[in-house]
Amino acid sequence: MPVRAVCAAAVVISLLSSCAGKPPSEGGSLRSAFAAGDAAGSLRPKDDARSPVALTPAAWGRLNKMGGLAGRELTVSSISDIKLRDKEVVLTFDDGPMPKKTERILATLDQFGVKASFMMVGQMAKAHPDIAREVVAEGHTIGSHTYRHPNLAHLSFDEAVAEIEKGRRAVEAATGVDADFFRFPYLSDSRKLRHWMGRHRMVVMDVQVDSKDYFSDTPAAVATRTMEALRAHRKGIILMHDIHPRTASMLPALLTQLRAEGYKVVQLKYGKPSSDMLVASTIRPLFAAN
Repeated sequence: MPVRAVCAAAVVISLLSSCAGKPPSEGGSLRSAFAAGDAAGSLRPKDDARSPVALTPAAWGRLNKMGGLAGRELTVSSISDIKLRDKEVVLTFDDGPMPKKTERILATLDQFGVKASFMMVGQMAKAHPDIAREVVAEGHTIGSHTYRHPNLAHLSFDEAVAEIEKGRRAVEAATGVDADFFRFPYLSDSRKLRHWMGRHRMVVMDVQVDSKDYFSDTPAAVATRTMEALRAHRKGIILMHDIHPRTASMLPALLTQLRAEGYKVVQLKYGKPSSDMLVASTIRPLFAAN
């Protein structure tokens, strides 16, 4: 691997960690993640961020039964095509690929038989092409997330477009497949950039449920917070990051709880539109996130 690419990736990792919260000291064990909880899954007053992930009684007996979570494949050519039914979710992971973290997440997804969308940072994909190709080999959906993860609102329009295109090219070079999906870093978008993406046949991946795994919380707290937010929405695209140990650690508990509550994981796939009249959605995300 070129030394220059590794050094560049190290810089990106440092920036992502600083804007996404400093990881804890790898509370990797989910010994607490499969503890019994109340049906609401909420942290009780006596609990804190180190409390167990709250699994409902229905989930207790399903820890070794991983099937039944995979839902349908949904082919889309624009954001307006992403129409989820009640209790359908899309799993998305930003900012990778990251050695050791991304592989752990891939193993868990395979164990549960579900597919996700990986929104890769160009520098990270360039630095770790073997992992990027492994994501593809496992059948997951690929998207880009710029080349170096800047806030595009701080760039001129031309600079932002150049950053988007460079990131997409890097991800495609590393993975060997098209990166037709895109997520704005920090969900910081603009109407003009969304229209540009629509004209260039890119699908913007917005967010309805933010795991906030970039905060320095325990895996248990991340899983509990994500389920609470999802119960309020009942469906949606879930934002996570495959650069944090806590995310890899909490994922088995999250997927177990999703299955217990009757959710299905939908995989998004890109289908080229039949018409050249392409206009990206100008609906803004519900909130900003990393």
